[in-house]
Amino acid sequence: MRASRLVQLLLLLQAKGGATATELARELEVSVRTVYRDVEALSAAGVPVYSEPGRGGGVRLIDGYRTRLTGLTSDEADAVLLAGLPGAAADLGLGTVLATAQLKMLAALPPELRGRATRIAERVHIDMPGWFHRPDDTPTLAAVADALWHDRRLAISYRRRDKTVERTVDPLGLVMKAGTWYLVAREGTDIRSYRASRITAAEPTGESFTRPADFELTAHWSAAADDFARAILRVRARCRVSADHVGLLRLMNDPAAVRDALASASPPDDTGWVDITIPGESYEILAHALLPLGEHLEVLDPPELRSAMATTAAAMHARYHPPV
Repeated sequence: MRASRLVQLLLLLQAKGGATATELARELEVSVRTVYRDVEALSAAGVPVYSEPGRGGGVRLIDGYRTRLTGLTSDEADAVLLAGLPGAAADLGLGTVLATAQLKMLAALPPELRGRATRIAERVHIDMPGWFHRPDDTPTLAAVADALWHDRRLAISYRRRDKTVERTVDPLGLVMKAGTWYLVAREGTDIRSYRASRITAAEPTGESFTRPADFELTAHWSAAADDFARAILRVRARCRVSADHVGLLRLMNDPAAVRDALASASPPDDTGWVDITIPGESYEILAHALLPLGEHLEVLDPPELRSAMATTAAAMHARYHPPV
């Protein structure tokens, strides 16, 4: 652990040109006293590092010194691909590895490019989940990722709505969709997707497996996501919508449903309304998704959805206009 920290300290000094002991302690998540002990250890090992006391001082390397410890390990090279998603790297157990890899890359850059890379990191941050999205708890994700990196078969416990099932799977990929992690894995001859937060246990079986030669994660996920979106849109509602308010369909409806609905829209009639067919998971869910359009939408068919909308509208009217 200390050897790794000494390398990280050396790379920090090379990347930054120098830093105060307090700054280094914060970066390394240790005490200031530990930083000074590590500086002494580096100096004893022949590294030309020195401390400057007083205002504007700090820990520095002699000008012109550059370490050769800039080669990336295989884990660090993998982690670099997640450089724009530090949260994802941490989820996968690669947070520390990513930090070390980034330091090595910065140390290898010439000063002018190093400064540019640092400015980008200071000015651009990627926050993947949508607003009001609470990240799932994924306590088994690091274990799943480790099995994925090494092509190891896993025995998992997977929580469904009504029970927990046991499965033996070959992990083929991990996908983050809108801030939620999914495991894509082979179970027997089928390739399925599992929400990572529902994997309550994940243990290696001690067996390895061979990945399918023709499996391509991005293509598989794209096709599976389209199939899933269409499979759950089981019902249809024929409606009239004010052309000026069609965009409000995006407020509460699934994106796949909105795309299909907009594709079905007729040209506006003389009153500025369009006929449109809107898919949904169920009439109950569809009713709640359409209510935000208020007076700008009328359900024409089926009768049960039209009745549900009328009942809800009447109840709302009674709530806000009680009889005198």
